[in-house]
Amino acid sequence: MAVVAERMEPSGALVGDKGLKRDAIGYLSNLVIGVASTAPAYSLAATLGFIVAVPGIALHAPAVLLISFLPILLIAFGYKYLNRADPDCGTIFSWGTRALGPWFGWINGWALFVADVIVMASLAVVASTYTYLLFDWNSAANSTLAILIGSTVWIAVMTWICWRGIELSARVQQFLLAAEIAVLALFAVVAIVKVYANHPAGSLHLNADWFNPFSLGFKALADGLLLGIFIYWGWDSGVSVNEETESSAEAPGRAAVVSTLVLLGIYLVVSAAAQSYAGTAPLIANSSDVLRVLGTKVFGSPWDKLLIIAVLTSASASTQTTILPTARTTLSMARWKSIPPIFGHIHPRYLTPDFSTIAMGALSTAFTLLLVGFNSSQDVLNDSITALGFAILFYYGFTGLTCAVYFRRELVKSFKHFLLAGVLPLIGFAVMAWIFVKAFVDYSQAGAGYSHPLLGIQVPIVIGIGSLLLGIPLMLLCALKYREFFSRKPEVAPAGSLDAEPESVAARF
Repeated sequence: MAVVAERMEPSGALVGDKGLKRDAIGYLSNLVIGVASTAPAYSLAATLGFIVAVPGIALHAPAVLLISFLPILLIAFGYKYLNRADPDCGTIFSWGTRALGPWFGWINGWALFVADVIVMASLAVVASTYTYLLFDWNSAANSTLAILIGSTVWIAVMTWICWRGIELSARVQQFLLAAEIAVLALFAVVAIVKVYANHPAGSLHLNADWFNPFSLGFKALADGLLLGIFIYWGWDSGVSVNEETESSAEAPGRAAVVSTLVLLGIYLVVSAAAQSYAGTAPLIANSSDVLRVLGTKVFGSPWDKLLIIAVLTSASASTQTTILPTARTTLSMARWKSIPPIFGHIHPRYLTPDFSTIAMGALSTAFTLLLVGFNSSQDVLNDSITALGFAILFYYGFTGLTCAVYFRRELVKSFKHFLLAGVLPLIGFAVMAWIFVKAFVDYSQAGAGYSHPLLGIQVPIVIGIGSLLLGIPLMLLCALKYREFFSRKPEVAPAGSLDAEPESVAARF
């Protein structure tokens, strides 16, 4: 497949071993993809109110967001070092295969795929709904048919952009993220100015204790962590386009760490500004759409449309950046000969994984139509968002474990590497495993989901754990067909791989 892609490459293009266009985007574009994929405005709008509502948290939502950031940062270090050794667009699939063996690699690739497919439905519905709200078309925003049509159009448009080329994808992301961050920054500034100048009813002056996690009890902090950690998910999308990024072994890993820091700054500033302006009651009362409600009060009409635009650009940008890593994960799995080779096909002109990209768009559309079309109240859709956390925790956790295991012989040679590539990622793995178990226990309780249980099992468990378990029979089927891949033995990082220049390490594979 790679030979065919290279023979058909456009004039002047550099093509990697998988047929993707090398050096197509720079560090900044990679960083933008990582931040945009997390959908900061949408994540805050949909999550902040629920965090505030957790018993014992209230005004300490910024503290929860701060403590939730720490395990994410630990996993980001794992991404940084693993990408340096093996800049493969399959990320945890490739890394897990090398360090833990093909079975662990395959199921982690599946977990990443599952998480992306599940979240696409929610992102598309939000993008569709907010498009109608932007034009005050409230009847369409409340119509299941109109939402399905809008969702289908948004997925189709973003799939086309991803299919058309990584450069176009990066340019679109830069525009959308710039608009999103600008509006969020303006919201925070205006809200704080009004708190101190106009003293709106219910407003509170900023307080340093809001950011102090030690002011919270353990149970409140643990319950808040279940929500807070998911608000950061998506930053790893930048690493999935590593083979198309300049300095592929170094820049994407560095961007992964920096993107988590950028997100932390956004979340702390906006959450503090929101609760300073409104207090906790309005956030809890409007927990499913905090920013749009506050935008009406902070900006007033017609400027309140700015926050609708922010959430719209956030959801649409994340829709696009969710397609990118999924298509590249399946591309890598196909090139490693672990799934059908058609998923590894590269467009001869645009140098994108065309079949994988289109397949992701089609599957996302079908999943959205199924969830929303047969459940107009969107209870199952809401449960699916809760459920995707299991897949996220699964492959994030195994990334931390993979890093420590793969570099185990190198860790004893340097305290810095022992800490950053060993201890910290391993702690990240332990935290993710603990949250996975706690989430399973909590969401197994009666009344934990939005919709009625299925055969006595809560729907978040059915979707979350069920989707992971579905990967097992599929993996076994692939094992019968692709025996060479599944007979691979685990590897260990080459000597000096943490000390050598990134390019020389990558050249060893």
